[in-house]
Amino acid sequence: MSVELWGAEPPRDCPLCPRLVAYRQANQAQNPEWWNGPAPSFGDPEARLLVAGLAPGRTGANRTGRPFTGDHAGLMLYDTLTKTGFANGKFDARVDDGLELIDCMVTNAVRCAPPGNKPETSEENTCRPFLTARLEALPRLKVIVTLGDVARRNVLKALGLKASAGIPGHGTEFQAGPYIVLNSYHCSRLNTNTGRLTAEMFEAVFQRARALIDQH
Repeated sequence: MSVELWGAEPPRDCPLCPRLVAYRQANQAQNPEWWNGPAPSFGDPEARLLVAGLAPGRTGANRTGRPFTGDHAGLMLYDTLTKTGFANGKFDARVDDGLELIDCMVTNAVRCAPPGNKPETSEENTCRPFLTARLEALPRLKVIVTLGDVARRNVLKALGLKASAGIPGHGTEFQAGPYIVLNSYHCSRLNTNTGRLTAEMFEAVFQRARALIDQH
């Protein structure tokens, strides 16, 4: 079956990237109770805000089946979304924690966990039709927050633009087709533990997203 017929979300047993399939199968053999598949997007189908990360973590979304759930990065992300009115409930790093996203969806440019948390360029390219379809399936989308420059480049390419079309770096803002893109450093443990990204810096990006959405 073609990617186009699958739409915005790949099937649980997506066969498209051999290296990622092999990694999935290795994780499945070691941890059969885990999700071990492409992490589906999570949130409101009428969202005006889309948060785009790069790829699921092995013990995060690959384990739980929900983006940014089960590893460190989700703590800051979902806390910030709650503070800025894009989430309701208490994030408890479990898919059954009752957390709801409001006017927001979270997705990844690459849906399967890659070895070493680093997808190859070919895998980004192969998975990109799902990101394009995800964008097209959000009829009210206004603002996209990209977490890291690789996610930013993937979003631009998914929109049919050059990766160089948007300004890199934390806190940048630019128009990309019909959307406004805000770029942030990724909320990874590496960035937060070193102070490269603080909670205040991260929240400022989402406060800006809130202001932009409320203008429309």
